[in-house]
Amino acid sequence: MGRLDGKVALITGAGSGIGLATAQRFVKEGAKVMLAGRRRALLSDLAREFGETNAAYATADVSKEDDNATIVRLCVDTFGGIDVFVINAGLEGAAAPIPEYPTDVFDELMAVNVRGVFLGLKYAIPTMQDKGGSIVITSSIAGLKARGVGNSAYVASKHAEIGLMRTAAMEFAADNIRVNCVLPGPTETRMMRTIEENRSPGEPDKAHAEVVAGMPLGRYGTPEEVANLILFLGSDESSICTGGVYTADSGLSAG
Repeated sequence: MGRLDGKVALITGAGSGIGLATAQRFVKEGAKVMLAGRRRALLSDLAREFGETNAAYATADVSKEDDNATIVRLCVDTFGGIDVFVINAGLEGAAAPIPEYPTDVFDELMAVNVRGVFLGLKYAIPTMQDKGGSIVITSSIAGLKARGVGNSAYVASKHAEIGLMRTAAMEFAADNIRVNCVLPGPTETRMMRTIEENRSPGEPDKAHAEVVAGMPLGRYGTPEEVANLILFLGSDESSICTGGVYTADSGLSAG
């Protein structure tokens, strides 16, 4: 018996990294999954791999209101509702001190990371109010502290995601809708490779070594390890958990 048997999950940013690992784990645990993201061909291949009875896909730019409404409607129409909503899509932005940070990059990042979370909540919550459910937002340890320099937009967006989570958790607890944030630290994903290159242009391995040196467990996490935590929060095993911030960061936030 799977830990998500009989449940329907909508996952944004499902085509790679933590979103993909979460989708794979959810299907394995018995969920029906709606995969949402920007790359149609990739999502189509994944849905075919998972099997048409287990998965479907929808392309979306989460910064757009109509796209959020559409993926929620398609999930409900295809699978009959939403029990678990994993709001995972996000951008890392540029690396530059505030006076030099490109305004257009700041705006794009906030549109995806903050507006995207707000719109996801706005359209998914009404479909979950009758029977409750779990919403898990992928934030970052950057939502707790500003590490390093040059990432003002990313840090601001991740703090904002936690604020949205806490507000939604308070507003909809009476409907048995639980809302929590998972805060990964450095994780073996494409996003982290980009961050390393931004921090140390031409020498990403140097940036990698510097980050690892400051991590109590001495290594990056894997997408699968983060997905394990998302699975717990999405399942009924976490029925008492709402409004929480759960780190998956090799101990980095402890210091």
